[in-house]
Amino acid sequence: MPTTPPPAAPRGAAPSLPLAIALAIAPAAGVLQSKALAPIAFIGLLLTVLAHARRRGPSLWRWDTANCVALGLFAWGAVTALWAPEPLRALGTALQIGGFVGLGSLAARAVAAEAEPAKRRLMQVAALGLVAGIALAALDAATGHAVRAAVRGLKEVPVTLAFGLKPAASAMGLWLPLVAVAPWPRALRALLLLAGAVVLVLLPGEAAKIAVLAGGLAGGLAWLAPRLVPRLLGAGLALAILAMPLVLGPVLARGVPADGIPPSAAHRLLIWDFVTNRIAEHPIRGWGMEASRAIPGHRNHASPAALERFRLTGPGAALWLPTAELLPLHPHNGALQLWLELGLPGALLGAALALLLGRAAAQSARPAVATAVLAAASVTAMLSFGAWQEWWVGAELMALAATAGLPRQG
Repeated sequence: MPTTPPPAAPRGAAPSLPLAIALAIAPAAGVLQSKALAPIAFIGLLLTVLAHARRRGPSLWRWDTANCVALGLFAWGAVTALWAPEPLRALGTALQIGGFVGLGSLAARAVAAEAEPAKRRLMQVAALGLVAGIALAALDAATGHAVRAAVRGLKEVPVTLAFGLKPAASAMGLWLPLVAVAPWPRALRALLLLAGAVVLVLLPGEAAKIAVLAGGLAGGLAWLAPRLVPRLLGAGLALAILAMPLVLGPVLARGVPADGIPPSAAHRLLIWDFVTNRIAEHPIRGWGMEASRAIPGHRNHASPAALERFRLTGPGAALWLPTAELLPLHPHNGALQLWLELGLPGALLGAALALLLGRAAAQSARPAVATAVLAAASVTAMLSFGAWQEWWVGAELMALAATAGLPRQG
């Protein structure tokens, strides 16, 4: 959460170089194994901070509003370990992810302090890595996932292997807007953006498809209104966080026809129905950090009444319902996860952070690019992965640090 950057860095190897290398290898590594993104992000961010400290001293941290809100969220998460179903896991996650976020904030300030040539190099290297990652993902998909099967030593490609591209597609959709500011001819950048978006939309994962389209739309609108649109996006995200259980709960209680939508979407409706009911039991304090993994009833299956309410009684639903748990690991909705685990304080802190991120995007050197990144991240956070998954947090923090180093327009 960068504020006013320190003076320009002296000559020599730029502290942003480790982040550039991390962003160069992360897309392809994520295609082969998404969990590799967490250590890549950690090492890249840490070396960026250390390189900056070696040249300027440990002067990066600022107790600004965004840092206080972000760390306050994880401090509250640590408090909820007192009543969480798994106290040690709750405390460990709060400290681990909170420290990760703090490291990301430090790296963002270090990158923001870079000179313009170093920032342009960062964008160029990141864009090259993204192009390579998208090309590898396209090759893997075109060969029936033979590339990823070979890496795993599999002679035959299981059907489930296709779903392993979802995390990589989401991460690359998050970073895709960075191509717009690579120091290349405008026509080449436009072509790469379009080709990258097409590939990501064709890969498995509905959330990634929506995130890419939302990022493009939000970035385009922010290009037209660079100060207004990012703030509106942050305010809309904050409102969604606060209102999510209040809006979804009554709608799901009445029932939504889900027999004609993809199984993953129908399963999400069942998950959200279960989660909104659990939120209503402890709306103030929440169930505790990481409670999604151990909340009572999370391994149960939907009741006949719930299936009737969502019209999931046909032969198509019978193919996937026997293995569909009511809450597998996390709610697949960041706002509901905040409410479920951290209650009202967590939702308020999450909403405040969303507002501050929107404001930071408006103040960025390239508001359209920063807004596109924020929009893509918001969609994925609201529809897919768990809020505390290390690889996803790492992808977000690398995006945060990179947007802090967006070069100014010439």
